Amino acid sequence: MKPPNVLAMRQSTCRFAWLLIALCLFAFPTLSYAASGPLDLTASFAGIASVVIFVLAYALVMSEELIHMRKSKPVLVAAGLIWALVAWVYVQAGMPQEAEAAFKETLLEYTELLLFLLVAMTYINAMEERRIFDALRAWLVRKGFSYRSLFWITGCLAFGISAIANNMTTAMLMCAVVLKVAEGDKKFISLCCVNVVVASNAGGAFSPFGDITTLMVWQAGQVPFGGFFALLVPAIVNFIVPSVIMNLFIVNRQPAALTENVWLKRGSRRIIALFLVTVAISVLCHSVLYLPPAMGMMFGLGLLQFFGYYLRRSLPRSLERKRERYSRRGDWNKLEQLGSVVPFDIFSRIARSEWDTLLFFYGVVMCVGGLGFMGYLSLLSETLYGSWNPVWANVVLGLISAVVDNIPVMFAVLSMAPDMSQGNWLLITLTAGVGGSLLSMGSAAGVALMGQARGIYTFAGHLRWAPAILLGYAASIAAHLLINAALF
Repeated sequence: MKPPNVLAMRQSTCRFAWLLIALCLFAFPTLSYAASGPLDLTASFAGIASVVIFVLAYALVMSEELIHMRKSKPVLVAAGLIWALVAWVYVQAGMPQEAEAAFKETLLEYTELLLFLLVAMTYINAMEERRIFDALRAWLVRKGFSYRSLFWITGCLAFGISAIANNMTTAMLMCAVVLKVAEGDKKFISLCCVNVVVASNAGGAFSPFGDITTLMVWQAGQVPFGGFFALLVPAIVNFIVPSVIMNLFIVNRQPAALTENVWLKRGSRRIIALFLVTVAISVLCHSVLYLPPAMGMMFGLGLLQFFGYYLRRSLPRSLERKRERYSRRGDWNKLEQLGSVVPFDIFSRIARSEWDTLLFFYGVVMCVGGLGFMGYLSLLSETLYGSWNPVWANVVLGLISAVVDNIPVMFAVLSMAPDMSQGNWLLITLTAGVGGSLLSMGSAAGVALMGQARGIYTFAGHLRWAPAILLGYAASIAAHLLINAALF
């Protein structure tokens, strides 16, 4: 028999090795709520082959900017191969129903998330088509704010808007403002883009609708709707700390005010109201009726369809009235604008949803759903949350989300379902949401701005401010541990 200290050392080494494997291979796991299956396949050929397939698929995903292949393609193929291996093993064992039931359970969870996101994206696209975001950008451009004012205004707006809209749309809107106003000042534009990325990610962390990770935690029932607002102050700290540091490096000057007039299309304000009503219905469905939030969102999509029908049917009468009114005034600009009016089409808004992202989610969810059913997530949960304090585990997973997309990281935690307090569930929501700000490639907002401000906002330019962002990350965690100590 080995001496106790040698056994303990080997046990510790084994656990550490599994942790390294887990962090490398399962930094991307999924929302698969299916528990581990009756067969432990972690050491089998099918299990090892599935891990290799998944790692190769995600290597292609991370190379998207280099090889110009949409990220959904490799994970869709990997999902099919992994579940084929799962089904093959269970058919050989005479238990085909087990694999079928696990696949259906995972697919159901993804479907709820898909429908919710699809409606949210449709509303955002509808507001964009009605020129609501263009009007906001034009207002900022006309005001002729100083560089320092523009830095703070775009950051604060990104923080606020991302609480209800996705962080990528919000970041691109603010970047468009900065590019137009900053007159080619590359240093200032790069600084503003970093600030906007940090603000967009922080703003989505305290709202159930602000980020897909918060949405997943809410739908899983780990935190009630109102519970997320406990993260408001930590999210503000995460945004403010690096912003204050970056503000010191702004050469403040006054750019020339530009003239840009944008008119809102008919029904724009009513679509905003419908979106707020839809959000309220979704919350009530989940908190009062105990139904999935997706049901309320789909009901809201029906309301938007009815409103789109009303806009199309009433368009001729509306145009006639406006022509008479503008003719009497002699407002030829308005008359010219009426010539470009087209009927509102709800299905064109649905078609413009980010389908590559939605299909990517399917691939990730189903891939790690299969890996979880093979037993890998139970092994990871025991290694990570069994050996470490949950606080440190959640902090490390947040740092991992700087390299890996935060959605798979959150999928992994939900799949493992560790026994944590509400304070720790809020902590992983915060860290997974804002950890991606550390690198430009760590969030959808950063990746989008690298394309929009190509050659100005770069990976290296963002990395220069990583110490300040890391300080904000640490400060937001400290704020959460201090302010919400009663939730732990």
